[in-house]
This record gives sequence, structure tokens and C-alpha cells, in this order.
Amino acid sequence: MSINCEILDLRAFLTVSETRSFHRAAEALHISQPALSRRIQKLEEAVGAPLLERTTRSVSLTAVGQNLLPLVRRMLEEFDGSLFAARGIDDGRGSQVTIACLPTAAFYFLPSVIARFHEEHPKVRFRILDLPATDGLQAVERGEVEFGINFMGASDPELNFDVLVEDPFVLACRRDHPLARKRKVSWNDLASHRLITVHRTSGNRILLDGALARENLKLSWFYEVTHLSTSLGMVEAGVGISVLPRMATPQQEHPILVTRPLEHPVVSRTIGIVRRRNAVLSAAAEEFLQMLKTTWQSVAK
Repeated sequence: MSINCEILDLRAFLTVSETRSFHRAAEALHISQPALSRRIQKLEEAVGAPLLERTTRSVSLTAVGQNLLPLVRRMLEEFDGSLFAARGIDDGRGSQVTIACLPTAAFYFLPSVIARFHEEHPKVRFRILDLPATDGLQAVERGEVEFGINFMGASDPELNFDVLVEDPFVLACRRDHPLARKRKVSWNDLASHRLITVHRTSGNRILLDGALARENLKLSWFYEVTHLSTSLGMVEAGVGISVLPRMATPQQEHPILVTRPLEHPVVSRTIGIVRRRNAVLSAAAEEFLQMLKTTWQSVAK
């Protein structure tokens, strides 16, 4: 099914969404309010559903409009960037790469890769949506981002999942903690220490609990947090120890924290690049993907 709409229809929808006003949007676009209303009506007819709800005082997005907004924003940004490139104009902005990334990958690893990429491509901008696994997958499915970094999506027939690396769960503790003296740690070694875990609704927690349950093991936690980055802060403060994916821990030597491999069993998550089937990435996104793969593989060795 094809949707027949014009770039100006999309700009009209985006401007009304951002200004929350037909009057202000019409002024910004230098058109009359009736002309603006016709643009929105045409787009709604093409989509087959209302996108905006109007009252005498305000304008709000419908559920369909909320889902469509990030896709329209990205389409217009890519269109504008391509137009400047086709005209040979340097607008000072460069191209843009939009990614949905797991917070555990966005905290330590991703910034280091972006810093390297920036040295070679200083004008490429990044929009990073650091989202939990399920939300990140939905952002890819909706076309809100060019690709995602995730451990979910491998079984989705509408998506491509390119495996990057196995990311094992490790113990994180202070250098002065008794378990830091061990080269390797078993799950049973954790029982007598105050353990900090992420909330049971987290994708990482679900994966971890499922893998341990198959071995008749269960983590006995003392503190439960929503974000793994919070648990690292608590470990650094000496509150307890934590189990995290290796990617969520400092990649370089840390003055306070150390990590130790966890065995019997080894539990890991498969990290990959997720994108819609037949999706065409921008040149900048393709180059960044290649750098991601090269860097990730070197870290995994």
C-alpha cells in the first residue's frame, strides 16, 4: 500500500505538532490557516486516520499522530540533508544518524565509538535514543531510527538482526572487596554478599533470571534499582556488589571498580544491529555501522 502525500503536508503536520497551534504553524509556514487545514486533512486522508485533535484552546496529537511524528521528523531531516548535499551546499550541519541504543551500551561503549567517528566525520550529528530493549525495538519497527543496538529482535520476521558480539554478565565490585581477589567467580559465591540487581521487569533481568532458573539458581538480592547505571554508582560507594553485562561496565582501567567473570553457568546476551528489512541506511549510518562492528569485535577478543 502506498501513501500519497507531499513534503509540504508532512511539514504542516510537524509544525502544528511542535507549535500545538494552527495559528502559529500557519505563520511559521507563511500560509493561511485554511490552506494549512487542507494540508493536514490531505495527510489524514492518506494515512486513513485522524492525526490531530483540535479544541478551541489547544491542539493535541492522536495516538496515530504520536506514532507518526518521529517518523515524519526523521524523514524531513533526511530530505533536507539530501537536498543540501544535492545542491552542493554546506549548511554547517552535515548529515545525521539516529540510533535506538540499549542504555547499557550507550553508557560506556557507544560514546567512545562516536568520539572516534567524529574525528573522521566532524559534521555528522547523532540523535541517540537510549531506550530499554522493548522500546528500542519498537522505535526501529516504527522507522523512528535508522537502526537499533539491541539483544531483542532476532526472531522478528520484519527485522534484520546482525549479530555483533556475545556480551557476558559479569560481577562488578570495588577493588577492596573480598571477591575482587578471585580471578573468576561462581554464582554461589554471591550468596553471602549484598547484591544490587535491576528491576525484574528489565529485559536484562528477565534474560538473567531465565538462564539461572534453568540451572536451578536464583539471585538473592538486597537492593533493586531501575537502571543498571544506578547499581554501578552504588557499587562504587561500597553499598554492595552487582551483576551487569560486561558492556555496561568501564572498558578501561577504573580506579575503584573491577569486574570478574561469572561461571557455572556463563550467562550472556547476544548483541546485534537491528533494522527493518530492506531499509536503506544513509551513507553516514553505514560508515558508523562499520566502525561499530570493528570496534566491538576488537573489544570482544
